[in-house]
Amino acid sequence: MINSEHTKPLIRARELTKTFNKVDVLRKIQLDFNKGDRIALIGQNGAGKTTLIRCILGQYIFGGDLEVLGKNPRLNRVDILKDVGFVPQIPPPLKLTVKELLHYFAGLSNTTVDEYVEIAERLGLQIKPSLGKPFVALSGGMKQKLLVAFALGKKPAILLMDEPSANLDPAAREIFFDYLGNYNKEALLVLSSHRMAEISNLVNRVMEMDFGRIVLDKKLEIIEN
Repeated sequence: MINSEHTKPLIRARELTKTFNKVDVLRKIQLDFNKGDRIALIGQNGAGKTTLIRCILGQYIFGGDLEVLGKNPRLNRVDILKDVGFVPQIPPPLKLTVKELLHYFAGLSNTTVDEYVEIAERLGLQIKPSLGKPFVALSGGMKQKLLVAFALGKKPAILLMDEPSANLDPAAREIFFDYLGNYNKEALLVLSSHRMAEISNLVNRVMEMDFGRIVLDKKLEIIEN
């Protein structure tokens, strides 16, 4: 869906392509992601969802044009990431302790350590007993809760989440989605998920990918509870 309004999209792609080992993973993607969009990015494994997100984050070299907050994500990655929150599908093998990560993210943002801790504890993570533990030694659920807390706590203009609820227990998922439902309405949220049913009340737009192409881009109305 190409933006027809005068407002500039937060993310804009034209003829975006990405190839791995001579295989086209993204095929001439055209899209505008706008302020206030709540996007469900769906599609089977291998459709190109994670590759698209990683191009937006500036992690991959790509063909075509891609702008994030009006800038090239490869050339201006550090500057752009100040306004982007990201929850990966697979937690990175970070060796820093939980305490070190809390102070690291607090130093990168206007969010205090206590605010990050509060979000993590709302998700059910008892963070204080784990302050001295390396991130890599935490359970999958603990890692996910902490990564969600870091992404939400930054209060970013763009929030990208790749299967963010995959390792969350049911209670934490309910709290997480409630938090997203009340998140800054002007922010752009992109939720890549196989569980459309659990995010359907959060999104106002569904984008489906298949074999590196966008095959569906549909606006929805958010149903208020």
